Amino acid sequence: MMGPLGSIARYDYRQFVLDELVAAKAGRTVSVCLPARDERSTIGPIVDQVHGHPLVDEVLVVDDHSTDGTAEAAAGAGARVVRASEVLVSHGDGPGKGQALWKATAEATGDLIAFLDADVRDFSSRFVVGLLGPLLLDERLAFVKAFYERPGDGHPRGGGRVTELVARPILHLLFPHLAEVVQPLAGEFAAPRAVLEQLPFVEGYGVDIGLLIDAAARFGVDRLAQVDLGVRVHRNRPLTDLGPMATVVLMTALRRAGIDQVPDHVLLDQPDVHAVPVTYAERPPLATLSR
Repeated sequence: MMGPLGSIARYDYRQFVLDELVAAKAGRTVSVCLPARDERSTIGPIVDQVHGHPLVDEVLVVDDHSTDGTAEAAAGAGARVVRASEVLVSHGDGPGKGQALWKATAEATGDLIAFLDADVRDFSSRFVVGLLGPLLLDERLAFVKAFYERPGDGHPRGGGRVTELVARPILHLLFPHLAEVVQPLAGEFAAPRAVLEQLPFVEGYGVDIGLLIDAAARFGVDRLAQVDLGVRVHRNRPLTDLGPMATVVLMTALRRAGIDQVPDHVLLDQPDVHAVPVTYAERPPLATLSR
């Protein structure tokens, strides 16, 4: 470990030795989950590197209403594929990132669950090693969050636009104990199943900041960690897509700060663009369901 950064332990993927991590598994099983929607061009190569990895017992892809053959590409590379529309249908069939993560947690079989984004163009198995390393070596940890270099942004440790303009500022203002989290909206994170099953999952793009805040509140900041995964390249979304994403991130954080006036639904009127409805909803902790 590189040493504590405040109260959140900070790691670097380069410090982990694969053979030591394999030994540290000690009978525990690992699921790597990828929620994916129309990611045919990247999902196959990612699954190909994860499938058969010595730390991984299951690769699970949740196909979130894809229309481009994502499911077939993932299955062809060795993943177990489930369709979001067919999992826990009594709680809705989606689509949306948060519900796909929630359904992946419900379907995964591992004791430890690692989530990866499916749109990464320079994927490396170091992502798996880095996310799982802290959990395997320190059973006290409850939640591990990734951070990385995004070379297209021109900032070595800068997050995306929503991260830097919305997520990190609101954490500084309302959740200062989490202000040191480098990339709170990173889609790569890992946790024991028993932890994830006790947390609600916000539908849509509020899920990442919601899980971070909730994990800290329920299990303690000292049981969180973040890990440097090196360089990560993925597609950047157009600016018009970021307004709705930023809105639901704000909704999530404000609600968790106890601000009751936050509505469940807003119509985001963007100049010269069609108005976009943004709705806040959550999926309940899986531990509360009778399945």
